[in-house]
Amino acid sequence: MWDNPATAGHDGEQKIVAFTPFARWGWVIAGETYSGEVTREITALRNRFVICGAVFLLLIGSVLYVVIRKLVTHPLGRAKVAAERLASGDLTAQVHSSQQDEIGQLMEAINGISNGLATVVHEVRHGTEQITTASSEIAIGNLDLSSRTEQQAGSLAETASAMEQLTTTVQQNADNANQANQLALSASDVAMQGGQAVNEVIATMGSIKESSRKIVDIISVIDSIAFQTNILALNAAVEAARAGEQGRGFAVVASEVRGLAQRSATAAGEIKQLIGDSVDKVEAGSRLVEQAGETMRDVVASVKNVTDIVGEISAASREQSSGISNVNRSITHMDQTTQQNAALVEQAAAAAQSLKDQAQKLAEAVSTFKLPPSRN
Repeated sequence: MWDNPATAGHDGEQKIVAFTPFARWGWVIAGETYSGEVTREITALRNRFVICGAVFLLLIGSVLYVVIRKLVTHPLGRAKVAAERLASGDLTAQVHSSQQDEIGQLMEAINGISNGLATVVHEVRHGTEQITTASSEIAIGNLDLSSRTEQQAGSLAETASAMEQLTTTVQQNADNANQANQLALSASDVAMQGGQAVNEVIATMGSIKESSRKIVDIISVIDSIAFQTNILALNAAVEAARAGEQGRGFAVVASEVRGLAQRSATAAGEIKQLIGDSVDKVEAGSRLVEQAGETMRDVVASVKNVTDIVGEISAASREQSSGISNVNRSITHMDQTTQQNAALVEQAAAAAQSLKDQAQKLAEAVSTFKLPPSRN
């Protein structure tokens, strides 16, 4: 270390020695100086460079700050504002930029997100409105259908009850028709027996008529005998009168015989008159009996027709009872099906109401988004 006169009062400084051998002469040539003298210019130059560099860096930094603020910070600020508006539900936020770099692409992406969300929200809002309208219509339709189904169920229940009563009534009618058929068969048998009895009466009346005619003939013979006896008695009385006293007794007998003959003739006439009246009455009775026989034959035919009709009614009543039983079972099945449909309609109504509620909630959720005027 050596003292440097130029820097008196300071500690010693190092010296820098530079040498080179000179072989030809066997010398070593050296030169020395203080290190401060060597580095002073370098230090001054360094300081100038540092100052210039600092100024240059400051200028570059200022330029870069301005450029970055213009090209990065401001666009990112606008992108931040747009993102905040998107986050708050304002889908009208748009970022306008003519940059073609990543920041411009970022802004275009934000615009695309805003437009995409606006489209989705618009479609969701439109869909929720349609769902709300449709669910309201479905709910109204389900309520109307439920009311109609309940009315139909009530009507079917009443119809089922009426059909049960009708089934009972038809069954009773079938039983009554069967009993009527049995009674008609019995009446037909009785009518046939009555017809046979009338035929027997007709035959008997014919026999009575024939016997009455024979009696009339016999009475005619008796009347003729009485007439002849009366003539003979008259002749005997004439002969007794001719005989005088001797024929008086014979005349008395002849008178008695004549009186008896006259009474016999009178009685025979009365009997003939009675028999004639009886014959007339028998003939009238025969005609009435024949008419009764015709009537009984008509009655038998009518009863047979009635029996056939009642039999057909009985068979039809049985078929009707069977058919009504089938209809009753079908109505019962329809009633059960209608009740099941009513339950399903109530479930559908509840589902439609739930869908409407969910659609309203979704509409309320998307109503917080603000859409562009063209999408409202």
